[in-house]
Amino acid sequence: MTAQDQTPAAPPIEVSLVICTMNEADSIAPVIAEAQGALGDLTHEIIVVDDSPDERTADVVRGLAAQDPRIRLVRREGVRGLASACIAGWDAAQGEIIGVMDGDGQHEAGLLGPMVAALRADRADLVIASRFVHDRDIGLTGFRRALSIFGVALSRIVIGAATTDPLAGFFLLRREWFAEVRPRLSGVGFKILVDVLAGGKRTPKVAEVATKLRPRIAGASKLDLRIMVELAAQLIETRSGRLIPSRFVMFAGVGLTGVVVHTSILGTLDALNAPFWAAQASAISVAMVSNFALNNLLTFRDLRLTGRAWWRGLAGFALACSSGALISELVAVGLTHLHAHRLVAGVMGAVVASLWNYWSASRAAWGVAPKGRDAALGEAVRTAAEPQAVKPPANISA
Repeated sequence: MTAQDQTPAAPPIEVSLVICTMNEADSIAPVIAEAQGALGDLTHEIIVVDDSPDERTADVVRGLAAQDPRIRLVRREGVRGLASACIAGWDAAQGEIIGVMDGDGQHEAGLLGPMVAALRADRADLVIASRFVHDRDIGLTGFRRALSIFGVALSRIVIGAATTDPLAGFFLLRREWFAEVRPRLSGVGFKILVDVLAGGKRTPKVAEVATKLRPRIAGASKLDLRIMVELAAQLIETRSGRLIPSRFVMFAGVGLTGVVVHTSILGTLDALNAPFWAAQASAISVAMVSNFALNNLLTFRDLRLTGRAWWRGLAGFALACSSGALISELVAVGLTHLHAHRLVAGVMGAVVASLWNYWSASRAAWGVAPKGRDAALGEAVRTAAEPQAVKPPANISA
């Protein structure tokens, strides 16, 4: 082979930008165009990770990718969640610098150039587009503003982050830092930066640029109380050194609401002079359905069941929790025979049962192992280059 026959090697990719989308068909094209304009002469790739329930957003990206090979699509089926979408995109990225931004137009994509420059000039591990530099207007109002400020304050207290905005959704990081924190990324929830900041063996060096959120091009806000619940659970996991998984925190919290539901139903039926066995059976049934529904909405939001899968999941959840009740009874009785205090025996039985319920219900209802962090990171994906869809996990409704 002569030198003339050799194909020049492609230059290394400097920046891989992941854009996570959920029903962003009307905004994704201008967002990509703005991002590519801001990246200028930097060699880059744009990876769109789409969790939309339909193909509208993906079809727009496929059309753009057909014209520009620097644009790539990761289409996930049966999984949801911004954090897991980020990780799925970063795992597919090839750049020396990787980052993330939203696909609704709220982030100032024009800051990408200054962010890359800041990352390099300060030899930082991360550069964050912060809404709170110099107390700027953050671009939120009313209830969403209050939620965001509260979440930021709580996160800074818990993780001691060296940033003014640990809940930012627009940031860049070096590949070396991603490799260090990757094994400790939970993939749960919507606030991936908390894990990125707290997942290393050392405190990362952080640079910031000032920003504020712009009006979105299309779509609706995804910030709500459910995201704050996920954030609180994520912070508990972080503060416990990953000993207490965030999913288990939410699962246990839902279990406490089930106690309230059970007590309320039992008290009401008792006041109506219903037979105790009937009142107890009704209270157990209603509490179990309530627990399943809330876990489906909160704990396993990224794997949420709908339609027939919801009813199959409920049956699996009921079976798993029924066995947990038997285990609780056996543990408590066994401890009393070992001369443990009755209250201690009862509490230990409840603890063991809650751990069993979490493990067994996760598998029986949602088809995932509790410790399988990567189960929701996009195992069921297809890309523009690989049009054949992988079958979604069992018992998961897309």
